[in-house]
Amino acid sequence: MEVITHPTPRTVEEVFTDFRGRRAGLIKALTTDMVKFYQTCDPEKENLCLYGLPNETWEVNLPVEEVPPELPEPALGINFARDGMQEKDWVSLVAVHSDSWLLSVAFYFGARFGFGKNERKKLFQMINELPTIFEIVTGNAKQSKDLSANNNSSKTKSNGVKVPKMSSPPPKEEDESEDEDEDDEQGAVCGACGDSDGTDEFWICCDACEKWFHGKCVKITPAKAEHIKHYKCPSCSSNKRARP
Repeated sequence: MEVITHPTPRTVEEVFTDFRGRRAGLIKALTTDMVKFYQTCDPEKENLCLYGLPNETWEVNLPVEEVPPELPEPALGINFARDGMQEKDWVSLVAVHSDSWLLSVAFYFGARFGFGKNERKKLFQMINELPTIFEIVTGNAKQSKDLSANNNSSKTKSNGVKVPKMSSPPPKEEDESEDEDEDDEQGAVCGACGDSDGTDEFWICCDACEKWFHGKCVKITPAKAEHIKHYKCPSCSSNKRARP
């Protein structure tokens, strides 16, 4: 059961700070504290909920007994599905429910304290600048429509990370076969797995060989990519180390 020890947020900025703190706690549970979280969600226990707290911590606990509750409640019984599905699928499911819960709490505060149209819009815009928990735990962040619309080339850079526009993939060398040209029309091909599927997944381009890769194939998430100025794929990195 969650015990609120922080002042109740009343302004847009305060609600966003509350949202960001709870979100940080949930992200910890599903990433750095994953082992502890997994063990806590014992299917033999009663219905359990994952709570994110304003102080950037998390807890797994029984739902509150108060009806109606002081705040919207998270998804009930997350522990029951733990052993019935793949771990990554279970974590993704918990992440989706956590995203929904965060929004419900934020806009509960907005409704409770009478946020007007402009205040609700401002709150959503502030929240929308952050990647969702689901996007973080899966490394599957989609590129915003605005970013795609503002780029005329097949790739652009954001903090040094190239983002492909899958509708017009990077052209291959002119001396490649006609069969490869046909593949070109279908989209970029991952330099690791050779697959062109996953146009809604995160891709990254090597600054050395100019090949595109699924982020998951080279173990690069959008969060990691933000801190990379010049990315080199595993092959190019190995070649550099092999030079005398």
